[in-house]
Amino acid sequence: MRPRTRRATLLALLGGLLLVALFAVPHYLRGLSLVARAAGMHDGLAGRLSRWDTGPVTEEEVRIPTRHGPMRARLFRPERPRGRTVLLTTGVHGDGIDEPRLVKLARDLSAGGLTVLTPELPDLLRYQITPREPDMLEDAALWASAQPELAPDGRVGLMGISFSGGLSLVAAGRPSLAGKVAFTFSLGGHGDLSRVLAFLCTGIEPGGQHRKPHDYGVAVILLNVAAQVVPPEQVETLRAGILTFLRASHLALRDLRKAEETFAEARRMQSEMPEPAATLMKYVNERDVAALGPLLLPHAKVFASDPSLSPELSPAPSSPVFLLHGTDDSVIPAIESVLLARWLEPRTQVRLLLSPLISHAEFDRKKELDDVWWLVSFWAQLLDE
Repeated sequence: MRPRTRRATLLALLGGLLLVALFAVPHYLRGLSLVARAAGMHDGLAGRLSRWDTGPVTEEEVRIPTRHGPMRARLFRPERPRGRTVLLTTGVHGDGIDEPRLVKLARDLSAGGLTVLTPELPDLLRYQITPREPDMLEDAALWASAQPELAPDGRVGLMGISFSGGLSLVAAGRPSLAGKVAFTFSLGGHGDLSRVLAFLCTGIEPGGQHRKPHDYGVAVILLNVAAQVVPPEQVETLRAGILTFLRASHLALRDLRKAEETFAEARRMQSEMPEPAATLMKYVNERDVAALGPLLLPHAKVFASDPSLSPELSPAPSSPVFLLHGTDDSVIPAIESVLLARWLEPRTQVRLLLSPLISHAEFDRKKELDDVWWLVSFWAQLLDE
C-alpha cells in the first residue's frame, strides 16, 4: 500500500475511533491521542486528535544515585501534569537515552501529562546485559518514588522497551519496591532470557514454531560471550568489530551513506583479525545466523542463567503488569509475552496485547480498525493507572 493510501486509511480509522470514543468512555480519547502521536500524524483530523489535551514539555538532565555509581538520566516534565511519573528505559542500544525513538516516545507521553524519567543503563549502552541493570532500575525507582515533586503518593510506574521490559519487571518485584511501583509496562520484552537467546540462536520458538531470527540479536549475544569463544588476546578486537557492525545497523535507520561506510569499516576490521575471531566476525558481517547461532547456543545458555536477568526466575511484581508485543517480532518473539503473562497471572493483574501495529518495540504499522482500537484501549487503561 502506498504511503498516501496508508495515511488516508489511518485517518479514516482514527475518525471512526474518535466517534466511538466520544460516545463511549472519555478517557479513551487520551489513549487515542497518544496512538495518533506515536504514529506521527500531524495533519488534519489525526493531527488535531494527536494534540488533544496536550501541552508543552521541558527537558533537563539529572543524575540518579545508584549502588553502582551515578546514572545519567533525562527528565521530561509536562506543563500540566496529569498522571504519575514513569521510568522509561530503552533496550540494548548504543545511543542510550539519546536514541531518537526513545526520545520521541518520552515526549509523546509527557505531552499527554506524564512526567517521564529516562535512566541510562551503562551496560545496555555497551550492548551488554548484566545483573547490574535490574539493580540500577531498582535504585532509580527508589530514588524517584522518594521525591515528593515526582511521586506525591510515593509510587512510580516502570516502562521498559525490549530487554529492558523484562529487566523492569525483575526490578519491580524486588522487596524494596513493594508499595512503590504503581504498574510495570513491557514493550516487546522477555520472560526468560535463556529462552529468547535459544530462539535467536536456532530460530525455533517454544512449541516448535520456526521463525527467522534477527541477526542483530545474535551479534549482541556474541558480544556478550566473546571471552568464551576466542582466546583472551582476541576478545577486545572481536568486540570492537561487533560494536562497529551494530553502530552501522543503527545508522542504517537514518543515514545510509554513513551506515555503508561503517559496515565497510567492520569488514576491514574482520580482514585484520586472527582466527577464530575473523571467522566469527565474518558471520556477523554476512548476517549468517545459521552458522553463528549453533556455535553460540551453549555459551548463551550459561550467560543467561542468572535469575536476576529473567522475570520468570525472579519474584513477581504485586502491582499491575501491562505487556505489549508485536506479533511479528523477530528479536524477542511475541510468545515470550504470552508465556510471561501465563506465569504472572496467578500472582498479579496482567493486561496482554499482541499487536500487528508494532514490530520490535516500535509503533510502525498501519492495519485494521480493530487493531487500532485494541491498542487505544490498552494505552487508555495504562495511562489511567
